[in-house]
Amino acid sequence: VALMDQKIPYDDYQLPVVFLPSYENPPAWIPPQERIHHHDYNNELSQFLPRTIVLKKPPGAQLGFNIRGGKASQLGIFISKVVPDSDAHRAGLQEGDQVLCVNDVDFQDIEHSRAVEILKTAREILMRVRFFPYNYQRQRERTVH
Repeated sequence: VALMDQKIPYDDYQLPVVFLPSYENPPAWIPPQERIHHHDYNNELSQFLPRTIVLKKPPGAQLGFNIRGGKASQLGIFISKVVPDSDAHRAGLQEGDQVLCVNDVDFQDIEHSRAVEILKTAREILMRVRFFPYNYQRQRERTVH
């Protein structure tokens, strides 16, 4: 009898068993030649590339954006709100951007309070961000702030 035919009880598995979430509904099939102009098959991936944002902050001025997340969520720091018509908005910052680093400080594994402190005290902010809406959603489900 082939090994494939024998169902092993879960309790007897040697390795940890991981249950994956069910797939989201994929887009309906359409002929390949039509996909290039179809919004479900958009291959414009440049929106997900890291970008550099430069902000100058005069004393007493507001940042123009909020962040959420940090070390506790294990997903990083994300932009959760951008004030319309603020400098941050004009610089191209958007909700769902992950903050990779600020002024050469790595933000991918930083405490929330430390990230806030760095952003509030800096007069000039040079940040690397990348649009990462998938992890931003997970971040929102996982943390309070």
